[in-house]
Amino acid sequence: MLFAPRPLCTRALGRACHQNALLLPFTRHVRYATTASKAVRCAKFTGYFALSSAFGLFALGTGIFIHDAFTYSDQHAERVPRAPLALMELGGPKGLPVCSQNKKLAEKPRLVIVGGGWGAMGVLEKLSPGDYHVTVVSAETYTTFTPLLPSAAVGTVQVRSLIEPIRKIIARVRGHFVQGKAIDVVFSEQLLEVEATNPDGGRDHFYVPYDKLIIAVGSTSSTHGVPGLEHCFQLKTIGDAQAIRRRIMDNFEVASLPTTSPEERRRLLSFVVCGGGPTGVETAAEIYDFCQEDIMNYYPKICREEVSIHVVQSREHILNTYSAAISKYVEDKFSRDGVDLITSARVGAVNPNYVIYTTRDSEGKTVQHTIPTNFVLWSTGIAMNPFTERVTSLLPNQVHKKAIEVDAQLRVKGAPLGTVYAVGDCATIETSIVSHFMDLVEDADRDKNGKIDYEEWEIMVARIKQRIPMAEDHVAKARELFELYDKDADNSLSLNEVAQLLEEIGKKITSLPATAQVAAQQGKYIGKKLHKIARRYHLDQGSSPPLDESISRPFRYFHLGSLAYIGTAAVFDMGSFSFMGGLAAMYAWRSVYWNEQVSSRTRALLMIDWIIRGLWGRDLSRL
Repeated sequence: MLFAPRPLCTRALGRACHQNALLLPFTRHVRYATTASKAVRCAKFTGYFALSSAFGLFALGTGIFIHDAFTYSDQHAERVPRAPLALMELGGPKGLPVCSQNKKLAEKPRLVIVGGGWGAMGVLEKLSPGDYHVTVVSAETYTTFTPLLPSAAVGTVQVRSLIEPIRKIIARVRGHFVQGKAIDVVFSEQLLEVEATNPDGGRDHFYVPYDKLIIAVGSTSSTHGVPGLEHCFQLKTIGDAQAIRRRIMDNFEVASLPTTSPEERRRLLSFVVCGGGPTGVETAAEIYDFCQEDIMNYYPKICREEVSIHVVQSREHILNTYSAAISKYVEDKFSRDGVDLITSARVGAVNPNYVIYTTRDSEGKTVQHTIPTNFVLWSTGIAMNPFTERVTSLLPNQVHKKAIEVDAQLRVKGAPLGTVYAVGDCATIETSIVSHFMDLVEDADRDKNGKIDYEEWEIMVARIKQRIPMAEDHVAKARELFELYDKDADNSLSLNEVAQLLEEIGKKITSLPATAQVAAQQGKYIGKKLHKIARRYHLDQGSSPPLDESISRPFRYFHLGSLAYIGTAAVFDMGSFSFMGGLAAMYAWRSVYWNEQVSSRTRALLMIDWIIRGLWGRDLSRL
């Protein structure tokens, strides 16, 4: 058969194709309508979003203008009360003017804070309005966010973004500010001598009375006996950052002149950092970033080619207080970036045109080297400032060479109990247990036989933990220590053995580092304690102020970690673990410092500075 009938499945398939052919125009119409509907909805939502954004911006702008309009108002001076620190009488051993108070403020204890750094701000943060009549004495009218000073030194951030007026901060506790420099203190009469500059440039001296005095004056850089440090820069204040920025800009401008010789150009573009701690490392990294991101684009090529950055460190590694992994990571990065790391070296002298340092060769002989330079940053250790030296000279048992020695309650040793405290870089918590030997023996030797058995040793260990909390880890294994020094195995320690044991424990205790983190925690600790004392004093009117021990436990430092910027990267040392990396770590570093700002104003300014640097680079103007 030429034409056989088609199977049923074939006929059904044909009918389905015929029906699909009939429905195809309708399907296309539906798809087109659905697409058009989606486009309309998308356009509608886009319009809603644009209108709402425009309305939001308009409302925000209107709100800002309305707020600004209400900031312009007339103030009447006749309603302002008399200055609470008016100089009304003469007194003290030198017969100087003494700040007096009005009657309302005289009812409150007088709290005087010397300094305007991390420790002082920590105290103010934890006080409540009405606790004390607060007076802050500081040579500067602002507090500074010191960890970002290396960034300010090259223009990554502006100095205005790192400072907050002290008067605005103490307004919360209705305190008062005196711009001056503390130079002496009369403990017997509770008077602080302050030196201020008058309009003629002369010096005026007066007394500020106190009931409680907090010393938070910070420190200066240690010289280590190196001659020529007057040719170096330090990086502790806003003025230091501004001076460093001017010198860097001057060096590049002079190096760009056609009259500058090649030797002089290399000297001008040589930057030497003495000290491999966080400040020195971050400054070297910021200078490197500045050259890579800005100098490269706007200065002659020869300037960038001849830039050299040197870091001179006395130890074997930089960032030696961080973990070994972090030190190696930073050293490797600096090596890749071409930063010259000179470790195990001692700076011998600093001259206007060069730095002299020494190293030891393979035979142990001292070899002298020279680096021509026009920029030297000195960042090696801390030392007492003049007021700290004066305080230690007035008090007994103050034998520490770098700071004021305080007890576990941060009270200055030798000063009238409960009246003088010290926090921050200017203070160090006592680590000597032997100095408490007689008191510890008297408390522990219950049978008065001149020997300490194990039960009495446990009592002594508890007393040691109360007096010197930093010794807690070193006396944790009390039984092992007891057996180690019990030479004759008679289950008791002689007084000589106890003295030897306490001396060895004291040698193992390390002082807290001189960091902003330590100062801030100490300041907050003092602020909380003084707030509790004030509340107790107000409740028990007429009674004497309570002892510190009845109010709070001894100060304990909680390490939150150390961090450092190393040039488009950052490192975090959290104690139990370390974190290091590139941009992600850098943004984490920025987030931490942004969160630690004193006010919302500085947070906003800091964010704007980072955005401006990303969009238009650093400001190359020399102001």
